[in-house]
Amino acid sequence: MQRIEGRLQLTGTERVAIIASRFNHLITDRLVEGAQDAFLRHGGDGERLDLILVPGAFEIPFALDRVLAGGRYDGVCCLGAIIRGATPHFDYVAAEATKGIANTTLKYAKPVTFGLLTTNTIEQAIERAGTKVGNKGFEAMVGLIELIDLYRSI
Repeated sequence: MQRIEGRLQLTGTERVAIIASRFNHLITDRLVEGAQDAFLRHGGDGERLDLILVPGAFEIPFALDRVLAGGRYDGVCCLGAIIRGATPHFDYVAAEATKGIANTTLKYAKPVTFGLLTTNTIEQAIERAGTKVGNKGFEAMVGLIELIDLYRSI
């Protein structure tokens, strides 16, 4: 059996976009920092990394569709923070953002990673943005790097 998997190394020629929500920017700013750090640590060229900001997580799929339709990027890392409140709004935004990202990814068959936090509390979000649980933005970018290489191999 032949084993095929992506490597965690960029060539420096890849063009990557981060699409991040400005809502809950206290959290998403840390996720973006983590993703940028991962990109640079794994051989990425900072001049070939673009940050696209959208108002909230609900708008990420729309931006993702435009970015992938343009064909300019080798992969996209989607980042955001959806924190549960007192109303069902959380459930709708989380579900639609997730579904929109998944459907758009399948539509274009390009490497995309899902770095949206869906937490019950602000404390849980903070933990996932670089404190106790690591930085999920860093992890999402590492996954994207592996996917970009894997897509080249298959």
